[in-house]
Amino acid sequence: MHIEEIILNNYRNYQKLELSFANKVNVIIGENAQGKTNLMESIYLLAFTKSHRTPKEKELIRWDTEYAKIEGRVKKRNQSIPLEIVISAKGKKAKLNHLEQRRLSDYIGNLNVVMFAPEDLTLVKGPPQIRRRFIDMELGQIQPRYIYHLGQFQKVLKQRNHLLKQMQRDRSMDRVMLGILTEQLIEHASTILERRFAFIELLRKWAKPIHHGISHELEELEIVYSPSIEVLEGASKEKIESSYQDKFNQIIEKEIERGTTLLGPHRDDILFYVNGKNVQTYGSQGQQRTTALSLKLAEIDLIYSEVGEYPILLLDDVLSELDDFRQSHLLNTIQGKVQTFVSTTSVDGIHHETLEKADIFRVHNGTVTR
Repeated sequence: MHIEEIILNNYRNYQKLELSFANKVNVIIGENAQGKTNLMESIYLLAFTKSHRTPKEKELIRWDTEYAKIEGRVKKRNQSIPLEIVISAKGKKAKLNHLEQRRLSDYIGNLNVVMFAPEDLTLVKGPPQIRRRFIDMELGQIQPRYIYHLGQFQKVLKQRNHLLKQMQRDRSMDRVMLGILTEQLIEHASTILERRFAFIELLRKWAKPIHHGISHELEELEIVYSPSIEVLEGASKEKIESSYQDKFNQIIEKEIERGTTLLGPHRDDILFYVNGKNVQTYGSQGQQRTTALSLKLAEIDLIYSEVGEYPILLLDDVLSELDDFRQSHLLNTIQGKVQTFVSTTSVDGIHHETLEKADIFRVHNGTVTR
């Protein structure tokens, strides 16, 4: 899988941009605030229909214009597939093969992308929502139906939290509606948790040997999913539903008292252990970075194992954040098999044949030259 072409109209600081790419490493060089990360973001957005940098879509539209449009052509299984995203004040439209898709789950998954940016180095030591976002984005690529359940869960969660807030002020309210919303929440939460368990098993399979190699075979990585209910990894959906129901029954008064939902995938976390020690708490910065790099490299092989083609890799200003050994390991891994986009202010000091054979694009004030 690779991107053959991308066209931007009124996107961020690009008024009009058309670029074609080879199925190799493409290096995008530019000073800060010139548009190189905007270009990387547009590829990410073409895959996921959302930015990794901001939830405010109006920020994606060029100043004093009414819409932004990203078009791309993806080569996949010997077919050339056109993709398109249009963002305006009226909302967002996603097109596949020139046909508008009513559900995002019908669109997402046609372009598989793995992004590694400096903020991903906080994947290990950052707050739990970063790790939940990581698993949601990657799982959604290989199982688009997961996105539907996640969206439904978030919708019901919002309704349930609103009702709990009302009941916090008036405990005499009828609890029938709360029971209905709890059943709906459990239905989607159980599917989400079941699929997250399966994903973690796959991630563990690919990440452990990668981490072992990067650490000079001195460290063993273990990945553990930590749910908000007591249920073992690999449990059936029925067992998960039963565990949720039992726990909700136990804490209902506490939820009303606090006015919020205390159980569910939105409360879960992922734990990382290196040689038996929690790397989030006790790991060195080097161990935390090795763990984050292992997870990102594992995504590449995981997606290939599930969809039969390698994803596109976006390395956004991250090479300068890695030491020489981790840089080399990363570049050796992608060499010759993954279409890669590398954004950087300079390639000086990075000596690797992968970059020496790359196509170079230079960005200055929203203009790209080769």
